Amino acid sequence: MRRRVVVTGMGLITPLGIGIEPFWQGLLQGRRVIGPITHFDASNLSTRIAAEVKEFDPTQFMDRKDARRASRFIQFAVAATRLALDDAQLTITPDNAEQVGVLIGSGIGGVDYMDSQMRVLLSQGPDRITPFLAPMMIADMASGIVSITFGAKGPNLCVVTACSTGADALGQAARLIERGEAEVMIAGGSEAAIVPIGVAAFCAARAMSTRNDDPEHASRPFDAERDGFVMGEGAGVLILESLEHAQARGARIYAELLGYGMSADAYHITQPDPEGDGALRCMRNAIRDAGLQPTDIHYINAHGTSTRYNDAKETLAIKRLFGDYAYQLPISSTKSVTGHLLGAAGAVEAAATILAIQHQMLPPTINYEHPDPECDLDYVPNKPRPAQVRYAMTNSFGFGGHNTALVFGAFEG
Repeated sequence: MRRRVVVTGMGLITPLGIGIEPFWQGLLQGRRVIGPITHFDASNLSTRIAAEVKEFDPTQFMDRKDARRASRFIQFAVAATRLALDDAQLTITPDNAEQVGVLIGSGIGGVDYMDSQMRVLLSQGPDRITPFLAPMMIADMASGIVSITFGAKGPNLCVVTACSTGADALGQAARLIERGEAEVMIAGGSEAAIVPIGVAAFCAARAMSTRNDDPEHASRPFDAERDGFVMGEGAGVLILESLEHAQARGARIYAELLGYGMSADAYHITQPDPEGDGALRCMRNAIRDAGLQPTDIHYINAHGTSTRYNDAKETLAIKRLFGDYAYQLPISSTKSVTGHLLGAAGAVEAAATILAIQHQMLPPTINYEHPDPECDLDYVPNKPRPAQVRYAMTNSFGFGGHNTALVFGAFEG
């Protein structure tokens, strides 16, 4: 028998604000946070809009000197971890440090550091490169710095599976707890890629919306007039615990992580399988891992990027897996509000899924105005909806054909 894994804390740094409450209320209200890029001059790019994290001060969460040396994605990860530990009322001490692990992923890592230091290299030469460049641009350093900052001495690793990263981090962390290799895992994803090279790369791939004159309506998953995703930034960190450990310390339990499913498209570097086969299999695997049937799922937090291919093929996969029940199953994409947080998206959307279970309320897909014949399911358009949600699933799909699904359930002691 594998050990049960529960969620006892959440820390969120998103374009909607710092913490759980502004995130959840922003989703329900459909707050408009996408606007012109302010981090740099984007006037020469085809996409000049993004969902930025505003008014973030890393020194509220970490030492000033350490913050100055750290990449923005690391700052986000440390901040989200501190919020999550506080939310879980969990203190890491010498007595429990070896039982607490860290698994925080990033799709791109310290691209801000790399971008700025490349400019130094070209303008001033190699002798002017900071010695912090190597450690601050590699994706595993969010986990490393979190471990150092908080003294967590259990398993410490990182996953990088593009836009599936945050979900895979949670799933793999749960596996470590299930096997008894940790009692607690600090897990999630962090991303800060709104820098010239990061935005230019996705512009070159023609993956992003160019609705620069109407940024508030640019992210429109499943809508017939969608034209690409909008880049966001931030971090989501969850505290996962074995049920025994959580109960022994009297922790408040948000939900139980019941199922984790993975698959590969084995098809194309960026496009999803045209039949939605990989997405179907990862959802089926997660539901099976949870010991459930498809008709047990009451809500899906979709990957829903607002790209032509993803939304159509995710819809197809859901219809293939769920059959007629797909038309009764509410689905929404919170990326319509937050933009696409890349490697952090899966963890942030896991938090949205958990909050939907906790509050029995479904966040909407905003900007849904023009039905698409290929996307003909219930996307909870434009307004939140009360619902009875016992089991919910969240999907994450990434470049390279990575597919991940997580199933959460209301905790039943």
